[in-house]
Amino acid sequence: MIEINSSDFRVREGRQVDLKKWPTQVDPVYKNIRQYREVLGAHTEALSKQQQLLYASNSNALLLIFQAMDAAGKDSAIKHVMSGVNPQGCQVFSFKHPSMIELQHDFLWRTTRNLPERGKIGIFNRSYYEEVLIVRVHPEILRAEGLPNGAPDERNIWRDRYRSIVNLEKHLHRNGTRVIKFFLHLSKEEQRKRFLDRIETPEKNWKFSAADIEERKFWNQYMKAYEKCLSATSTTQAPWYVVPADDKLNARLIVSRILLEHLGSLQLSYPKSSAARRRELRSLRAQLKE
Repeated sequence: MIEINSSDFRVREGRQVDLKKWPTQVDPVYKNIRQYREVLGAHTEALSKQQQLLYASNSNALLLIFQAMDAAGKDSAIKHVMSGVNPQGCQVFSFKHPSMIELQHDFLWRTTRNLPERGKIGIFNRSYYEEVLIVRVHPEILRAEGLPNGAPDERNIWRDRYRSIVNLEKHLHRNGTRVIKFFLHLSKEEQRKRFLDRIETPEKNWKFSAADIEERKFWNQYMKAYEKCLSATSTTQAPWYVVPADDKLNARLIVSRILLEHLGSLQLSYPKSSAARRRELRSLRAQLKE
């Protein structure tokens, strides 16, 4: 098995991202399906243990953000990587088009309501980053958001939104929430193959719509929006990882390895009992033995 070096996929703070230079496929870190299952199983077991420590220590939270083009494998990555985690300690939120109520608030409001509490893992399947991605590609959405002072200044609004996002993530980090962000980097050709598979496989028809084809026409605009976003918002405290996504199995192993490294860096441990607590436990044990 090839060792996974997470730094190969991390966007360094201040780096200008050119996605044409970031691969959508790398050499697989597994030799065959059997080894893939063994490695993923080892990763999910280790994640389960780390999640228990996170919950017991009750001092940190973990926020995972997944962004990608359609059919990149966000749902399946979340499903397989987090398969061993206790559901009580993990919540997944998917963000679609904002409701009328959500549009009456600032662009961060609807997602910050669902931030994970200490001891838990929160997963955003799409996130507040949609406000500098799809909204940038489709500025008519921005103009419909009812921003103050009339028509938005589209020269400055993206800079200001990046600043708001970075400040939010720094605030979260200072208060114990670690933010890890994954961009599943899919090639346009692989997306075409997966769309065809959704059409040709009856059980997958529900995943596909004409809107997917329409959005595909904006591929180049989306790549530019992602490049600007990744460049402006990847920080030491809340890094972006550009994960090659043409091979779904490989992507899952890379994501799970990165999660384990971040959880391990927290150096979590179970709470230690005080002398008073140990005396209480001995008293309770004596009562149970009577």
